[in-house]
Amino acid sequence: MKATRGERWFYAVNYLLLTLAGLSCLLPIVNVAAMSISGDEAVISGAVSLWPVDPTFSSYTMLFKGSSILKSFMNSVTLTVVGVALSLLFTVLAAYPLSKRGFYARKPLTLAIVFTMLFSGGLIPTYLVINSLGLINSYGAIWLPALVSVYNMLIMKTYFENMPEEMEEAARIDGCGEISFILKILLPLSLPMLATIALFYGVGFWNAFMSVLIYINDTDKYNLTVNVQNMIRSQSLIATLTTLRQEDLDMIAPEGIKSAGIMVMIIPLIIVYPFLQKYFVKGAMIGAIKG
Repeated sequence: MKATRGERWFYAVNYLLLTLAGLSCLLPIVNVAAMSISGDEAVISGAVSLWPVDPTFSSYTMLFKGSSILKSFMNSVTLTVVGVALSLLFTVLAAYPLSKRGFYARKPLTLAIVFTMLFSGGLIPTYLVINSLGLINSYGAIWLPALVSVYNMLIMKTYFENMPEEMEEAARIDGCGEISFILKILLPLSLPMLATIALFYGVGFWNAFMSVLIYINDTDKYNLTVNVQNMIRSQSLIATLTTLRQEDLDMIAPEGIKSAGIMVMIIPLIIVYPFLQKYFVKGAMIGAIKG
């Protein structure tokens, strides 16, 4: 059907607004990336916009030589990988029984879980619980409250409900138990959903900020997000680069170092996302729509 004049104008305005919104998100990242690989004089003089000037990787070299950014990076990897694995495990364990129509406590448990989306205990009670469990200053304090996201669990529950019942009946006839059915049939068929949920959890753990500040007291356990934020807020960035020689310190452009730190923080997500993108839309749509 040929679009009417009004529809063409509507589409044109939509495309224009979406393009502007996309550029507003993309251009700051491009500017930061350009500053991170530009020469110190160009960064100090403000000559860098969307294209690097006097390209060099000296900011990255100084960053890795003079700060604890590498240790923070490994802390973020540990926090994210273990957190995603645990959250996926417990989300599946929560979603699978609630997706079974014959489970007698299905409705009350689902309502009780959904209730937590609207009302929570609050920050202070949560801190007291974490403290009573002896998890302060450990990553367990980050992992435990995030084991199951209600939103992600409901998406996965809906996905499991859409699975044909005949498939499970055939597996039962072949002697397949609950664990075997989940591991050998259900999860392999749920890879798009698992990849989507893993992306949601991964972004959350990688960008963890307030929870790390609240529960982690040892600065050596800070993740990349907190470390880079402290670097950006620092009024004397040069003083924090304690392992560099004086002649190296004289050549540093603080904004270039900060930009390099920001890029180190966002590059892993930029690398991972294309591998999960093909599952993202399919998994979210199938999990969100029943029928």
